[in-house]
Amino acid sequence: MNKTEYPKEYGSREIASAAIKMAVTSDRLEEKKLQAEFFRNGIYTAAADFGGEFITSVMKIIERAVVSSKREGVIAESHVEEGAVAGATREALIQIMPKAIGLNVGGKIGIARYKDHVCVAIFFGIGLLHLNEVAFGLGHRVL
Repeated sequence: MNKTEYPKEYGSREIASAAIKMAVTSDRLEEKKLQAEFFRNGIYTAAADFGGEFITSVMKIIERAVVSSKREGVIAESHVEEGAVAGATREALIQIMPKAIGLNVGGKIGIARYKDHVCVAIFFGIGLLHLNEVAFGLGHRVL
């Protein structure tokens, strides 16, 4: 990460908000536009889609969060930084687990980082047939 100074300091609240905004983007164009806006303010972001049966998707969701974070330069390829994203993603998943066990899920992962704050927001569509519920999970770690 570039250590350039930015006019405003951001805390966990603002970084959580950035991760949530990334998780609710509707398409790649909107995602890239928002990502560029955050980057201008020194906030590194990434996003990834997911879907499938909840229990069998848990590992895939964690993997996608870590891989997309590395690919977009949100984290370096280090054990500590990968672990922080994996831990925050797991925390977000645990928050949704009671609603999602045994059902299909689909949605988007949003990741945001500013200096030592890393947040992972996961937007879920949880469903059985056409009876869908929506939910958010949010995790935060400090590096």
